[in-house]
Amino acid sequence: MVFWLIFGFIFGLAIGSFLNCLMWRLYHKKSMLGRSICPLCGHQLSFRDNIPIISFILLKGHCRYCHKKISIQYPLVELISGLLFSLVVLKNFGYLPSFNFLENYLPIIQVRGGMLALQIIRDWLGVFTLLFIFVYDLKYQIIEDIVLLPAAGIVFILNLFLGWSWQGMMISLFLALVFFGLQYVLTKAKGIGLGDIRIGIFLAVFFANFRIFLVVLFLSYIIGALISLILIIFKEKKWSSQIPLGPFLSLGGFLILFFS
Repeated sequence: MVFWLIFGFIFGLAIGSFLNCLMWRLYHKKSMLGRSICPLCGHQLSFRDNIPIISFILLKGHCRYCHKKISIQYPLVELISGLLFSLVVLKNFGYLPSFNFLENYLPIIQVRGGMLALQIIRDWLGVFTLLFIFVYDLKYQIIEDIVLLPAAGIVFILNLFLGWSWQGMMISLFLALVFFGLQYVLTKAKGIGLGDIRIGIFLAVFFANFRIFLVVLFLSYIIGALISLILIIFKEKKWSSQIPLGPFLSLGGFLILFFS
């Protein structure tokens, strides 16, 4: 477990760095090929400028070349990614508490050895995707299929290898399409967007069991309602304001991933 914990944190830092790069390039329609560049001045970055968190600290939060301030988003995403990857390891080794009310609905799957590694990899992919949804939708209020749909497909295959029922995943998918599709139609695309439907598809596949999927939705909407109400009370938002749903769906997903 110690090996997986250390490796998970370091690997998570690297994935967080890649995630920052991916989000910026997707939004600005840039190719994923080629060396990293400063988003402020466009100067090509060297290896020493790309070390997760460490480079930000050594450069005191400024670009080495244009000296402009680097967004705190970069080290934050890297650190959160590293911590979440470590939590995945702790969860799969049984070191995190769980919500007892979900015990009877969880599939009884004993994973050891190579299967345990596969389970950790599956959960890491889930963390990567949920973190992408949270930051990208919060910042740009759009969702990219190039990340969500391949992730859903890979998770579907990994779930089959791990013993999850494909019938259960199909039921969850059906519920996701009905739940989000009805909201989309009834609100005439004003309540939620097509991107939220695709997030629902990923969550349905990732959590596989429709009961767990419904709990994810319940928590997500409760969290969204509470945070929205707080923002309205403090006059940060109005009743008519639009707030992206993706970050709340991600938070609900994280809670169930780590504590179910």
